[in-house]
Amino acid sequence: MKGLIQRVSHANVRVDGEIVGAISKGVLLLLGVEKSDSQQSADKLLHKVLNYRIFPDEEGRMNLSLLDTNGGLLVVSQFTLVADTRKGLRPGFSKGATPEHGEQLYRYFAAQAKNQLSQVATGRFGANMQITLENDGPVTFMLESPAE
Repeated sequence: MKGLIQRVSHANVRVDGEIVGAISKGVLLLLGVEKSDSQQSADKLLHKVLNYRIFPDEEGRMNLSLLDTNGGLLVVSQFTLVADTRKGLRPGFSKGATPEHGEQLYRYFAAQAKNQLSQVATGRFGANMQITLENDGPVTFMLESPAE
């Protein structure tokens, strides 16, 4: 499971012009699910997302996590994150989860996040979405769930 996190001042996701998810200060997570991923993979990545220290402390150092700051989390599915781009000029998606498996783990991830954080919003799985964000920093990291 892969997640691209961005520290944001605010972010929202729209489907057909309608805002379906929005947060103020926090993290925008673009989430990619692979065939081999499981609920255990989701749990490990969620722990990392919630506890990764990317917010500034009183001295301006990145020492605080999303949990420390009680920020928002906007989770948006993005299957293109799991693309194999090592060869050629066209991405390969053979490692990507089936839509059914991907949606199941995406929904599981979001539900688990809502159990631990007060402000969680999501996009709409499989939809054509438009994301608006203000990247704060900019601060962006690629996270992967540890191997099982």
